This record gives sequence, C-alpha cells and structure tokens, in this order.
Amino acid sequence: MSGDAHEAGKATRRDASSTTVRRWHEGVTSYQWLVLAVASLGWVFDAFEGQLYNLTRGDMLPDLIARAQPGIEPAALQKLTVAWGERFLGVFLIGGTIGGWLFSTLADRWGRKPVMAVTILFYSVFSGLTAVATELWHVGALRFFVAMGVGGEWAVGAALVAEVFPKHARERAGGIFHASSVAGIWLAAAVGLAVGSSWRAAYLIGIVPAALVLWVRVSVKESDAWREAKREKRERLGSFGELLGDGRWRARAVAGALLAMVGLATFWGVAVAGQNLAEDLLRRLGAPPETIASRAKVAFGFVQGAGVAAGMLAMGPLCARFGRRRTFAWMHVAAFVVTLVVCWVPGWCGSYAVLLALLPVFGFFAQGIHAGYAVYFPELFPTHLRATGAGFCFNTGRILAAPVLIWLSAWMKATLPLPVAISALGGLFLLGLVVLWFLPETKGTELPE
Repeated sequence: MSGDAHEAGKATRRDASSTTVRRWHEGVTSYQWLVLAVASLGWVFDAFEGQLYNLTRGDMLPDLIARAQPGIEPAALQKLTVAWGERFLGVFLIGGTIGGWLFSTLADRWGRKPVMAVTILFYSVFSGLTAVATELWHVGALRFFVAMGVGGEWAVGAALVAEVFPKHARERAGGIFHASSVAGIWLAAAVGLAVGSSWRAAYLIGIVPAALVLWVRVSVKESDAWREAKREKRERLGSFGELLGDGRWRARAVAGALLAMVGLATFWGVAVAGQNLAEDLLRRLGAPPETIASRAKVAFGFVQGAGVAAGMLAMGPLCARFGRRRTFAWMHVAAFVVTLVVCWVPGWCGSYAVLLALLPVFGFFAQGIHAGYAVYFPELFPTHLRATGAGFCFNTGRILAAPVLIWLSAWMKATLPLPVAISALGGLFLLGLVVLWFLPETKGTELPE
C-alpha cells in the first residue's frame, strides 16, 4: 500500500470511529429504549428509597430516641442520632448484600422480568411501612428489607440493559441506566423539602413506586441471550458454585466486589456527607438555626446532585473513550483530591458560597463513578452468570463496606470534627487504584457467553 493510500485508510478508519462515537444511538430499537426506560425507572425509585432515609433521619431518629428516652439531654440526643444514623446505614448495606445475592441468582434462574417486579415491590412496600415505625428496631428491620429490594433491583436492571443493547451502545446505555438514580435523589430531596419535619409522610410516599410493577409485567420480555442460556445451561443458571469455583470468574468476582466496596463505603461514608458538611458550615457561620436543615437538603439534593448527574452521564462516554480501568483510576484519584478540598477550603474561606460551588465537583467524582459499575460488572461474566456475577460484585461490596459505616464511620463522625472524619474516610478512594490492577479491560469486547 502506498503512503497516500495508507494515510487515506487511516483517515477513513478515524472517520468511521468518530462517526460511531458520535452516533452511538443509531440502530437502537424502540424496544431497547423501552427496556432502558423501565430499568431506569426501577433504579430511580431504588435510589429514591435509599436517599429518603438520609434526608429524613435528622427528624426521624431524634423523634424515636426521645420517645424511648424522655428527658434526654440535647448533647446526648445528638450523639445518639449520629451513631444510630451510621449504624442503620450499615444495616442497609447488609440487607442490600443479602437481597443482591438472593435476587441476582434468581434473576439468572427465573428470568429478569419476574425478579425485577419482586424487587420493586420489596423496596416500595417496606419503605411505606416505615411510616408507622415507633421504635428504633422497627427502622432497622424495615431498612434491612428495603435494602434487599434495592440490592436485587440493580443487578437485574444492569444485566438486562447490557444484554438488550448492542455492543456499540452498551457503555452509554449502562451509564444512562445508573445515572438515572440522580432523578431519585432529586425526587427524595423534593419530598424531604415538601414534608419538612413530617418524616412519616415522606415514607408513605415511598410506597408509590409499587405501581411500576404493572409496567414491568406488561412491557418487558426476557432477553434473547437469557432464553438461549436457559435452554443450553439450565442446571448452571445463577450458580454461585460455578461463579466462585471457576478461577476466571472467581478472580473477577472478588476484585469487582472490592472495587464496589471502595465505592459504596465512600458513597455512604463520604459522598452523602455533603449534607452534613453544609449543616456543619452553616452552624459555624452562625446561620439562623431554623434555616439550616432546609438549606442543607437543597445543597445536597440539588446542588451536589447536579454534579452527580453530570458525572454519571459522563462515565459511559469516558469508559468508551479511555477504557474502563483508566477511567476508574482517574475518577478515584480526583475524588480523593476533591474530598479534601470540599472538607477544608470552604471553612478556611468562611464562605458557604464556596461550598455550594464545590459540591457539584465533589458529586461529579465521588458519586459519578458509580455509573461505571453498571457498565463494567455485567461485561465481566457470561450470560448464565451475568446477574449473579454483577450482583455479587455490587452487593458483596455492600457487606464489605458495612463495617466501615457501623464502626469506623460512626465512631469518627461522633468523636472527631466532621471535616477530619470525612477527609480520613476519603482515603479509601486510593484503595481502588490497587484493586484495578486485578481486573481486565473490557473495552470493545463482546459479552462473555
């Protein structure tokens, strides 16, 4: 080939590549869009149920603690509220792990459609029942069952989207699926503001997503890949024995779970603390006490949430452009650096406006990274183990993260200045760099069969 022809050939390939990147949605059918919409709505309400607790615990937990201990001193009440708040986050992670393990393997055995419907019912009904809780143990038990549905729904939705969309659109579709959770955060923030301190009303609203089950039952079909796997590998569908017994899948499952552990521990221990950092700074700046809670909810739910939305939507294109491992690595490094900045710079400046300017950047890196799990984890496993493997990674990450919240985070936030505690917990982002060495690059590859 002559030099001119060679250069022309390279230019043609570059043009074709750039066209593919620009037009990733070409060839996507109306049914594939429908599946993305249904799976995303399930994840929207999944995130809504999870964030509802963060936005109401400041009213709910003091109410229940004071009911159990009349006359408790304000300082003791505050300390118990913080400690129980972190413990219930740990309980939520444990419930999510068990539900994720259970429902992900059932999704490989029974199909994506029925298990998605069951998980949505789980998190909706048990969230609604929280409205009648009268004791702390009621909250703990109900959060456990809500988490079971939350943990299971993600794995089913991520597997279904990965199987239904073509390879050239898979990264973007997976990223959009996970990014839809931001709408759930915004919805929870809106409900939190609307009900104020009437936390029981917020949980009554939490039962509404159960109506989505009807749409799932009517509109979603099982993927062709799953039906073929069911015909050929009936006895091996959703087998934890094969997942952990086969060296190739076991290595990916363990490393994936450790990567998810970093993300989930930092999410619940660091990222959701944006609301607490806003409250802490407002108190130090002498803001009117009656305005602090609502302003902090807006800062976390909407201001930080805007950055989260941008970060999650960016993960799919970034993974497509730079590869999964490189994108995750840079996001982890940036999240650590931004955590330190958001913890200390606003206080040094004595400016709440500076905090509001930094929170979207904080959300972009600290929470945006999570959309990559929906892209990456389903690509690591074959069809007959896809939901099981993705669910194992994401939800075993929950159980590994639980001790960080139940003991370490609870102790640090109750005894140390908040910026110190959050900065120290942010160091966990750097652990993700080590884990990535043990995972393969899946950019441009077909799904394992």
